[in-house]
Amino acid sequence: MANEDLISDATSCYAVRAKDGTAVEIGPIADGEHAQLFPIFAGVVAAFEGYPHAPPLTRQSYDQTFLEPVTIVVVARIDGRVAGAYYLKPNFLGRASHIANAGYVVGAAFRSKGLGRLLVADSIERAPLVGFDAIQFNLVFASNPARAMYRELGWQEVGVVPAAVDGEDAIIYHRFVGQTAPTTGNPTTGNPTTGNPTTGKQTTGN
Repeated sequence: MANEDLISDATSCYAVRAKDGTAVEIGPIADGEHAQLFPIFAGVVAAFEGYPHAPPLTRQSYDQTFLEPVTIVVVARIDGRVAGAYYLKPNFLGRASHIANAGYVVGAAFRSKGLGRLLVADSIERAPLVGFDAIQFNLVFASNPARAMYRELGWQEVGVVPAAVDGEDAIIYHRFVGQTAPTTGNPTTGNPTTGNPTTGKQTTGN
């Protein structure tokens, strides 16, 4: 069953199977689950995986990422525990606030199950339900292995930030979402026109 058949509104919660057969529940974060998500994100930050935050993660940095201001946080649960999550929030103010920014995390103990792909696919369907018509990633490290998945799922590389973090280039990705979404003009299928992104870090977009 496709995600659009499972997500009827922004609060939808549904069960799916990970690629290894593990039962996964996906839905908006519940009260109290931020206490489970914090150490997952702290682990991602400590490992320098995809986010520019400097370790150790502080509660203030966590709140600024996953709480304020955030339109929605959706989690993947395995056996009732948070295994991964993503957020959606306006990427810009005012007239450009229809464009979302998103960031994805998967706990180290739950990798290689395809949870990142499940969360990304969910965000594509859920974003229009909370008022967005596009999702843009501002800072995807050139070495992030999720770049191939982003392209496969419809994102296009629209720019590059040279030497963004510790000398590494960061790629800007854009994707329209929603049933009437247009296509981005002049799509690229490989590297942007500047910089030399390589492939090789963890499923995040931010």
